[in-house]
Parts: sequence; C-alpha cells; structure tokens
Amino acid sequence: MQDLPICIKCEVSGKVHGVWFRAGTKDQAASLGLTGWVRNLPDGRVAVMACGNKSTVLALVEWLKRGPELAEVSEVIHREVPFEKFERFAILR
Repeated sequence: MQDLPICIKCEVSGKVHGVWFRAGTKDQAASLGLTGWVRNLPDGRVAVMACGNKSTVLALVEWLKRGPELAEVSEVIHREVPFEKFERFAILR
C-alpha cells in the first residue's frame, strides 16, 4: 500500500498558548519532513495545517495529542482537507 500525500487541519485545545506549542509543532513537523503551518487562535486553541505522506502526517497528529512538555492538551480535532503544496512548515502570526 502506498503512503500517499495528504493534508490535515487540526484544532488543538487545552493549555496550548504560552507553552512553546507553535515552536514545538514546527520543530516536530520539520523533523518529519512535513510542510504547512501552525498558528494561535483567538479563542485559546492552536490551528495546524500539515501536509506530507499519510504516515508522517498521522505521526504529527499523535504528537499534537501530547504537545511540548509544558502543554496540557485536552482535545485534538482533525480532518483531511484537499492537498496543498507549501514550501516549508511555518509559524503564522
């Protein structure tokens, strides 16, 4: 079975602002060879768009459920979206 490229959008809830969540997500995504972005949402959640091979995208989703050391993740909602090509994985403001 081929590991086809996909994109997913995630919304991460919990204590995810002010705990290096975006930087940790960027580092983890880059180490997995993914592209996309991460940004804080005004309501206290973090949004993530990740694109790459399905197995590595799903590995990032598993990491998002834990997050960096200081985070306290309560929920990760994710859905597959149409594939988009990004140059790298970026932190958006």
